[in-house]
Amino acid sequence: MEAFLPVSPEELKTIESFRAGSRRVAAGASIIDEHRPSSELFTLYAGWAFRYKTLSDGRRQILSFLLPGDFIGLQDEFADGHTHGVEAASDTTLCVFPRGRLWELFHAQPKLGYDITWLAAREEKLVDDNLVTTGRRNAAERVAMLLMHLYRRAQRVGMVRDGWVEFPFNQQHLADALGLSLVHTNKTLRRLQNLGLYKLDGGWLRILEPRALETLGDYFERPMRPTPLI
Repeated sequence: MEAFLPVSPEELKTIESFRAGSRRVAAGASIIDEHRPSSELFTLYAGWAFRYKTLSDGRRQILSFLLPGDFIGLQDEFADGHTHGVEAASDTTLCVFPRGRLWELFHAQPKLGYDITWLAAREEKLVDDNLVTTGRRNAAERVAMLLMHLYRRAQRVGMVRDGWVEFPFNQQHLADALGLSLVHTNKTLRRLQNLGLYKLDGGWLRILEPRALETLGDYFERPMRPTPLI
């Protein structure tokens, strides 16, 4: 796929030797438990997932949404204690890698080590963008930004079919990502849909007026670069 950088035969061989297998995780199930250390790293191969943290009273903040090609779990390698949980939003398939062999991969293939570092930096940028959204955009701008951001990312990895993309997120997911109340999220979504900017139908999303949503959300993302695939 054009979304990903080519891999040399030698790099592919190294990745295959690093890979411990694959795993299917059903929608709503945990990929990484929030309060338990994980001995594994993952590449999301199919489906949607999200990273999150919860407060002691049960309130949840969704940190980022994950799509095929995203590398999962690296943050814990450099943190004191477990940093987040990861939940499958739809039925997912993952490639599994043993965390204990990560340094071996860096040593055997420095370029792959750089690729993993690049993926971590990209994830940090996405979190920065989310912080700007929750800190400075109003409710309508937040929703518009998130819808365009997720649609464009899904489009990039071939998940859009005839203008529609699977969208397994309910209003609570969006509220948890945007720092809005559920009531405010509901009203904002309804207002933008009544304006004819997008349509949600049976768990599928269609962007009807992309330029209007991009302008409203101040979304002017440059063309996305091809990314490494581990």
